[in-house]
Amino acid sequence: MIENEWVERLSGRDRAAGVVASPAELAAAAARAAEGKVGRNIVVLDVGDVLAITDFFVLCHGGSNRQVKAIADEVEAQLGLGYGLKPIRVEGLDDLKWVLMDYGSFVVHIFDEESRAFYDLERLWKDSARLAWEA
Repeated sequence: MIENEWVERLSGRDRAAGVVASPAELAAAAARAAEGKVGRNIVVLDVGDVLAITDFFVLCHGGSNRQVKAIADEVEAQLGLGYGLKPIRVEGLDDLKWVLMDYGSFVVHIFDEESRAFYDLERLWKDSARLAWEA
């Protein structure tokens, strides 16, 4: 991928639709997509000041492995349709306990309920500001 395409991809630019969105807007869109598949306890953390590799974490959990998969599919579909984005990398689809979707400027974490309680990322990043994402 050439550099300009990479920059456009990370900034949320869909060349066909002419849509440009900030990392905060994209993280909020991912949170709304998760909400659309009944993602639970959705939180968007602004980790950009303390973490050099990304700006935002979107955290949620599903009530079952099937729901975790449905949330991941919906996030990918909505960001693809609305912004022309695809994740750079997706991990955790094999066991569906913790799915990580890396979009560069934001990372979506979709847990099952037990894994979310165990890893407790909100506690690890408790000093990070929360982004108001609800429509």
